[in-house]
Amino acid sequence: MRKLIPLPPLAARDPNEHHRAATQLELFFDLISVIAIGAITANLHHAISEGHGLQAFPRFAFLFLAIWWAWMNFTWFASAFDHDGPVFRILVMVIMLGELIFAGGARYIFETLDMSFGVLGWCIMRVGMALLWYCASSNPEYERTALRYAGGIMLAQFGWVALYFLAPPGTGLFIGMAAVIWALEFSVPVYAESAKLTPFHRHHMIERYGLLTIISLGEVMVSICLGFGMMFGPEAEFAPAVTSVAAVFITFALFWLYFAEVDHLKSSTFSTAFSWGYVHVLIFGGIAVIGAVVAAQMDLVAGESKAAPDDVAWWLAASLAVVMAALWFVRDRHYALGIRGWALPVMSVVVLIGGALGLSTVAFAVLMWIALLWRVPQMTRFR
Repeated sequence: MRKLIPLPPLAARDPNEHHRAATQLELFFDLISVIAIGAITANLHHAISEGHGLQAFPRFAFLFLAIWWAWMNFTWFASAFDHDGPVFRILVMVIMLGELIFAGGARYIFETLDMSFGVLGWCIMRVGMALLWYCASSNPEYERTALRYAGGIMLAQFGWVALYFLAPPGTGLFIGMAAVIWALEFSVPVYAESAKLTPFHRHHMIERYGLLTIISLGEVMVSICLGFGMMFGPEAEFAPAVTSVAAVFITFALFWLYFAEVDHLKSSTFSTAFSWGYVHVLIFGGIAVIGAVVAAQMDLVAGESKAAPDDVAWWLAASLAVVMAALWFVRDRHYALGIRGWALPVMSVVVLIGGALGLSTVAFAVLMWIALLWRVPQMTRFR
């Protein structure tokens, strides 16, 4: 097969090299994720404000999974085989082109589930990714792994194309087929890595995941600016600004809790890396939902929302709880933290109780800083 389509090889990188950092191309790639996440977060914000957030959430989850999956596939590959050569750059730019097409239609897909050109963008992305793995198969040590990835990606892509032509959007057939294809997508790395683990760089992956966390937190910051923006002009409103201040404290607490004193991804074993890499989608997605909820809270305080205050409080509580519980699962449970190790799971339950009570954003900010004071040792001993 490789003789029929000769492509330049991609050599494997040393997983123990020093000072491995994100490249400019990786950061450039991240910009598209910012655009795509921002588009679907804005749609969820409007759905929550209009009182039908629960009906819209499956669409948000579907599109967020697609955006995250494209980012994750590229990120793990680049950690193992990125040598920044011209062919690598060209294929990554092909993937970026496809993701831009998909991101451009994210809002329309959210509203209609008509993926039309979104499928085209997804095809371009996936073909580019499969070709990268095909180039990596030139490494005899990783040939089987790389070919399994390439074949699995194309098989799943065939499924997405079939979904578009065979299942009307939103029908039971559509949902069922999509679930099967997602299961196939998620199983490809498990199957491929069973041949031989790719040589990803642990610290590089920690940095890359941290960067996507910051991108997700940026969506919350955008919503916060909406509240502060209402202070300007002849019809200034200050109540949304109070909510913005509370949301700032929530965001700062989330940042500090994520970037705490212990490393993410404690070991490079497959089981640890697999769970860490996959469960992080709950952290990224949960933070993006918080961004949508904060914007909806601004609408509520400004009297421009059809949602009930208790409903918005539930959205905020549930998303904060998911983020903290997932953060405990991917990181804290692997360390002997003593009483601090209980901070995130316990406070997840506490914020859910706060949601049931319909607490304000200010009250949630207080709860998040209680979680921070409990979890982070530096908070109790200033130096």
